[in-house]
Amino acid sequence: ARSPGLPMSSEGDPVFPEPWAAEAFAMTVHLHARGVFSWTEWAAALSAEVHRPGRAEDGSDYFDCWVEALSALLAAKGIADADQILGLQRSWQRAAEATPHGQPIELANDPER
Repeated sequence: ARSPGLPMSSEGDPVFPEPWAAEAFAMTVHLHARGVFSWTEWAAALSAEVHRPGRAEDGSDYFDCWVEALSALLAAKGIADADQILGLQRSWQRAAEATPHGQPIELANDPER
């Protein structure tokens, strides 16, 4: 009830809106498990994005916030810089546009790679 923009299953449980959101979640858990950042650091980064002015009050952009928080944290930790992250985002977008409907999107499908 507090986040009506988040998708729910027929049983009322939260679900991922798209496969990329599940992958972003899994990457975050994996990077934490590898010691790249603590849960306290992660919570602070995600909270900063969720509460940034202009964000959707209904939570419908929650996983966009998630990706932005992960990107910012990786840049702050020196794992990847903003240009690298932006380059990968653009590559994934080109790959998505070049991938036939119903097929898995892979970076190898980026025509500029």
